[in-house]
Amino acid sequence: MKKISASVSPEGSLEVLSQREVKTVLDTSARGLYRLFRNCALAVLNTGSNTDDAREIFEQYRDFGVNLMQRNQGIKLRLENAPETAFVDGRMIQGIREHLFAVLRDIIYTHNEIQGDPDMDLRRGDHITSAVFHILRNAKILRPSVDPNIVVCWGGHSIGREEYDYTKEVGYRFGLRGLDVCTGCGPGAMKGPMKGAAIGHAKQRLSERRYIGLTEPGIIASEPPNPIVNELVILPDIEKRLEAFVRIGHAIVIFPGGVGTTEELLYLLGILMHPDNADHPLPLILTGPRESTGYFEAVDRYIETTLGTDAQRHYRIVIDDPDEVARSVRRSMDTVKRFRQDGRDAYYFNWQLRVEKAFQKPFQPTHAAMARLDITRDQPAHQLASNLRRMFSGIVAGNVKANGIRAVEKKGPFQVHAEPELARATDRLLQGFVDQRRMKLQGDYSPCYQIVA
Repeated sequence: MKKISASVSPEGSLEVLSQREVKTVLDTSARGLYRLFRNCALAVLNTGSNTDDAREIFEQYRDFGVNLMQRNQGIKLRLENAPETAFVDGRMIQGIREHLFAVLRDIIYTHNEIQGDPDMDLRRGDHITSAVFHILRNAKILRPSVDPNIVVCWGGHSIGREEYDYTKEVGYRFGLRGLDVCTGCGPGAMKGPMKGAAIGHAKQRLSERRYIGLTEPGIIASEPPNPIVNELVILPDIEKRLEAFVRIGHAIVIFPGGVGTTEELLYLLGILMHPDNADHPLPLILTGPRESTGYFEAVDRYIETTLGTDAQRHYRIVIDDPDEVARSVRRSMDTVKRFRQDGRDAYYFNWQLRVEKAFQKPFQPTHAAMARLDITRDQPAHQLASNLRRMFSGIVAGNVKANGIRAVEKKGPFQVHAEPELARATDRLLQGFVDQRRMKLQGDYSPCYQIVA
């Protein structure tokens, strides 16, 4: 494990900062941004690392430091003991440099213009949606006068070779049809579709190629941005990240994954099942190679048991047919375009979609919060989906997020109380993920949860 020290200047964005902004970034107190920026910067510099344990990365590079220098000509970052893999012949790889300054851009903007704006009340749902909009606009993700063509791809970072190759094949078919790809920006099923699309775009000689990566500080260290991402955005929390996906995406494709992918599916189904979204087109396809048939059968059974057959009508399952997935998504873009036109809605941001406060409010997965979750069917299905989403979010935290790992080590596994049939169904699904090694990239898995009937 070699380390390197170097100075890096921005290129094309955020070339100047005020003295107050520099002071805020370098503030190591609880109110300052230094620790947040340092951790996100270290994650970006670790692109390509073969671990999904955030704490392991932070431990490996305990001596990593970053200093922001203000000069008359602009700003410069001084990195100490950074991963050597981020450099070639002493110069930082261009894509990593872009990601590094995207982190700085989004952290400063969120702190100053979102959290620091007295008129932005993040207890209100419409203000949360506006915050997501402003962060995406500041990152230049929102582009008017462009027809719908963004496919959001969700899936696991810990997947088998056959599944990874399949995600590339589907992405390739997207690229041939001029579709852009947006993912959670990490490895596995988040990298594969982008890699495939890049080849398809190159064959079609498309100059405007968009590989959008959306992440958040809690997950970026365990899922560093993959090198294909050319538009990176750091949202402040998982809920705003999820809302950003459904606001900018025109269709969603879900590949095999683990608890994080199930969290995303439950989030989307909960939104689509809300009565206000009954006629809202947001095409959803679950797909994988033939080897993943059992995985999708298990997920489909779980959705039927927990949310009912009405939830199942919101998605299609396509097995081992990349062309059908891409053709279906391409056709659906016309439906989405007509709906947006009829509703006088923007193509670049889905304002009409109703996202309830339960899906927007940040969930802190403490032991007490996990134990309080209402996992029963004595509530509307879209509300149960919201609570199930929080449960899976807590398990993600216990698996890969530094704070969640520490909490489980200190107090033992999270305990979730559920009605008996839902407890059994959840246990079966999660045990299947463990058996298929979908929980962790490396090493044996020790469950961070207990589902109590």
